Amino acid sequence: MSGLSFADLIEASARAHPDAVAQIQGTRRTTWGDLYRRSNGLAAALLERGVKRQDKVAQYMYNCPEYMESLVGAFIASLVPVNTNYRYQEAELFYLWENADVVAVFFHASFAEQIEPLRSRLPAIHSWICVDDSSGVCPDWAIPFEELADCGREATPPWKRDGDDLLLLYTGGTTGMPKGVMWRHDDFLRLYNSHRPLGPYDLDHGLDAVVEQKRREGPGRVTLPASPLMHGNGLMTGISTFIDGGTVVTLESRRFDPTEMLDAITRFKVELTVIVGDAFARPLLEAIAAHPDRWDLSSLFGITSSGAMWSEEVKRGLLRYNPSVLLLDALGSSESFGMALSESSGEVTERTARFKLGDSSAVLDDEGKPVAPGSKTVGRIAVRGYIPVGYYKDPEKSAQTFPVYDGVRWAVAGDYATVEADGSITLLGRGSLCINTGGEKVFPEEVEEVLKEHPEVRDAVVVGLPHQRFGESLIALVEPEPRRAPEAGDLIAWTKDRLASYKAPREVLLMESIGRSPSGKVDYAGARELARRRLGGSPTGNGEGRKD
Repeated sequence: MSGLSFADLIEASARAHPDAVAQIQGTRRTTWGDLYRRSNGLAAALLERGVKRQDKVAQYMYNCPEYMESLVGAFIASLVPVNTNYRYQEAELFYLWENADVVAVFFHASFAEQIEPLRSRLPAIHSWICVDDSSGVCPDWAIPFEELADCGREATPPWKRDGDDLLLLYTGGTTGMPKGVMWRHDDFLRLYNSHRPLGPYDLDHGLDAVVEQKRREGPGRVTLPASPLMHGNGLMTGISTFIDGGTVVTLESRRFDPTEMLDAITRFKVELTVIVGDAFARPLLEAIAAHPDRWDLSSLFGITSSGAMWSEEVKRGLLRYNPSVLLLDALGSSESFGMALSESSGEVTERTARFKLGDSSAVLDDEGKPVAPGSKTVGRIAVRGYIPVGYYKDPEKSAQTFPVYDGVRWAVAGDYATVEADGSITLLGRGSLCINTGGEKVFPEEVEEVLKEHPEVRDAVVVGLPHQRFGESLIALVEPEPRRAPEAGDLIAWTKDRLASYKAPREVLLMESIGRSPSGKVDYAGARELARRRLGGSPTGNGEGRKD
């Protein structure tokens, strides 16, 4: 298989309407002509530094126009972008970039301190390209981003880009350490084509045919990915917008600010925005309720959420202020887009965790057979058709997640559900122990191991409890060393020093014993229930901790 690449569709947008706006952030605006020129400069510079076809290039940045420019530059040179969680600490960054075989990193200047100790440990990375920001300056061992973007050169790679080019989308580590999901450009484009509101692109008759189609249609929609571009939710929104020749609006704040987001929707006439469940939707609703006449949201026809629970209560609240907006709750993962969808509008609001399966989706039992509607049988949601190649450098995990049943290859990410009599599904959650907090996925054993490294901790178990805003909140049950009583705040700080801050527990409960079985296993369900009883309801999140 081959076909067109992301770079071909993006080049078509630049040729079709070079003066249209491609990106907005605050007072910064970039036209499609300038975007393609600057991205070409980045691609040319990387080629001059000796990159090879399908070499890996990491983005270690907050949301900003440079993120998408570096992404497009990689596509133009037939390189493979590697999304990097900007909350990662040294050990996590080292694992990710070594596992991905990264040779170049685009980073914000404020991350220079985190990168410094890694440079000697990652000799394969020959290019560090720095984006200036308000919190840091470009170090002398890095290349200024603007120097490359404005070099005025056009990339002329010695190879042809095509639909077999890859996007490497690293997971949040739901079943251990993060894994790189390999998506072919052509597979994603054809999957997107099957749902495109204006009808499919003519991908089989070359680039010129797509350019003419884009000229007829005009520029695409204005979208605002409020979620980080370093997550699949935000990243694929940005890429899809660029495929359509639209405008990507990014927020300037590095923490989610509902007021800034609502201001941007009003100011830039945003048509579609992407959030992460109640973690974003609840603060938005609270801001609108406090100032119902402040914002003009009439341009907004859709809000899409993925990656965390979006409750019926909050959906209904948002619809009270804009009944015409369509709320799309999308169930998917890095391994399987389009698993299921829940649509709510002013007329109908779907209840929490109720979805309609996608056209290429099914709920399969342990034998790979479809679950009968109304049977109450629990199965795993699976997607066939345009799915990833597999995990990068992990054939064993690839075989587990992408099994073949009766000659059909499926993507089975591990989401469990039942099928109702009407064919809709009720999502039950991940079969693994993964905790989803505000759209960030946390593997409990990783946090437990860090806690157990503390000199006053003998054993630890981490569980998730329901949280109104974030979906789940991390709770640590800690067995201290004899005659020790570590402070909860110290343990939380200890974790934040070693892992991304969202992986730190919000509450610490000191226990006489964790209660492991003779084989060393933990009853996680029992631990979760014990934590719930000790806290007397939902976690407070104040970090004070409690002692048994």
